[in-house]
Amino acid sequence: QLQLVESGGGVVQPGGSLRLSCVASGFTLDYYVILWFRQAPGKEREGVACIDCTNGMTYYKDSMKGRFTISRDNAKSTVYLQMNSLKPEDTAVYYCARAPIYRGFDPTQYDYWGQGTQVTVSS
Repeated sequence: QLQLVESGGGVVQPGGSLRLSCVASGFTLDYYVILWFRQAPGKEREGVACIDCTNGMTYYKDSMKGRFTISRDNAKSTVYLQMNSLKPEDTAVYYCARAPIYRGFDPTQYDYWGQGTQVTVSS
């Protein structure tokens, strides 16, 4: 019954924007931490941004600061990732993952992953 469902991916031109959504069900979002991470073909998983839904504290990888913004709406059980000024190197499948406490940017430290949503940045 526990689910994390990502959506909002698509194909955009360089410099464009997308907003991804992660909808949680089967648990109460405001008791957990949610990590966004991504994986491109042939590359390792890379953490992007994280939010502690108990207090709203956010964490970003340095390379994402100023372009990506993570937020949550506990009433809708949803975490968002706003992505601006997208670059071809942002092309990847984007996932959200859950943990009861903050565990950094390593997705393997999180309890459960969603199925991902594809983001393609190409001219």
